[in-house]
Amino acid sequence: PLATSFEGRHGSVRYWVKAELHRPWLLPVKLKKEFTVFEHIDINTPSLLSPQAGTKEKTLCCWLCTSGPISLSAKIERKGYTPGESIQIFAEIENCSSRMVVPKATIYQTQAFYAKGKMKEVKQLVANLRGESLSSGKTETWNGKQLKIPPVSPSILDCSIIRVEYSLMVYVDIPGAMDLFLNLPLVIGTIPLHPFGSRTSSVSSQGSMNTNWLGLTLPERLEAPPSYAEVVTEENIQSGLAPVAAFDDFQRALQGPLFTYIQEFRFLPPPLYSEV
Repeated sequence: PLATSFEGRHGSVRYWVKAELHRPWLLPVKLKKEFTVFEHIDINTPSLLSPQAGTKEKTLCCWLCTSGPISLSAKIERKGYTPGESIQIFAEIENCSSRMVVPKATIYQTQAFYAKGKMKEVKQLVANLRGESLSSGKTETWNGKQLKIPPVSPSILDCSIIRVEYSLMVYVDIPGAMDLFLNLPLVIGTIPLHPFGSRTSSVSSQGSMNTNWLGLTLPERLEAPPSYAEVVTEENIQSGLAPVAAFDDFQRALQGPLFTYIQEFRFLPPPLYSEV
């Protein structure tokens, strides 16, 4: 497969077509046209529909004093997205330290270039958001806080010289100390989520976040359906036979044993529910 067209800081992936027209006794006419290639990534694959989650905790120390921990847990519904979509972030941040902290989330693009056994890496900020400042003893919960993906190039994962990867970093900005962060991998694709895949992902996400539905139980015994006599009356049977009796010629033509067999079993009731 051809790698997706890409323009990076230390390298690029470009495609073009050249044509030449050779004429006797004249200079050749040359033409060059560039074109774009997309290696399609379908985010409806099971590996890209799986939720991504993580939990981390950090304890701050200042000389001989130790404050309470800062904890962070975050989750997103799936791994694959397309440009223009919004990532719903579910997170809980608890600040038991003595400092004021700020929860944040960012999307990073990482470009890796490989040549002659060496590698260069460039990390770029794509999008970010900021939560409310948390004082000591406070907790903040994100119930689907949205971070929109801007127009970016899709991930390049199968090229031997250039790789383009994405990640969602949910972190807690701690003044005077190293930040507490979680990295959740992302794949930016070209084929968007189908409605059926979206519903499946949403249901699975809600099921994992809320387990109250586990308490539901099925009835011990299934209720039997109504009897055949309650549904089909004698009038229905007679009305069903009336059109057959009205056509004498047709009736004489169907006096064979096969038609008699069909008429015999036409209005027999189905087996009882207890028999099945």
